[in-house]
Amino acid sequence: MPTSNDIPQVLDRREGPHGEVVLRRHDDRLEIIANGCFLMDTSDGRSERRLVDAALDALAGRDRPDVLIGGLGVGFSLAHAAADPRWGGITVVEREHAVVEWHLGGPLSAFSGEALADPRTKIVEADLVAYVNETSATYDALCLDIDNGPGWTVTEGNESLYGEAGLASCARVLRPGGVLAVWSAQPSPEFEETLRNVGFQQVRTEEIPVARGVPDVVHLGISPG
Repeated sequence: MPTSNDIPQVLDRREGPHGEVVLRRHDDRLEIIANGCFLMDTSDGRSERRLVDAALDALAGRDRPDVLIGGLGVGFSLAHAAADPRWGGITVVEREHAVVEWHLGGPLSAFSGEALADPRTKIVEADLVAYVNETSATYDALCLDIDNGPGWTVTEGNESLYGEAGLASCARVLRPGGVLAVWSAQPSPEFEETLRNVGFQQVRTEEIPVARGVPDVVHLGISPG
């Protein structure tokens, strides 16, 4: 029989334009669930931090680069970027108002409070797919973590981001020689091929070991611009 510690405690549940989003506590970790799909929790964060570091490494010493982080999540990527003085501007695009509220004084503020107070940090409440299609802003790095991977999206509308048109939009907002880094729960050779087809250079996939199952990965490519 499961004990009370085995049963997740729902802290908040919201219905938004993209469906249901839930924050719950399970033992000593917080979890975000979207439309019944587990997204992430606060138990580790190695691969989310590596997403940011891999992008910075690929910029090869560029001075004070600006980064766009796609997806606020539990705040690991934002907090890690803000802890590194080498980054310039840090823009986070998050479409779920509930997630932003959970960080602004809510249960997730313990993971992101200092980063949100950093003057380099800017939060944009928008759908990332629409944002990269419409924004006139440009960045040195895009670090995207809005799904479980190119083949495992949270909502159908996100699928277009990983096709040729969506990646062309990503390339448009990257400065010359900028880097696209995409988090995934599993490798995707098909996504690598699409990156090459759009013109991204030095395409590679970096694996990050996890406690169980296949490694998390970061897909990387350099802007053709």
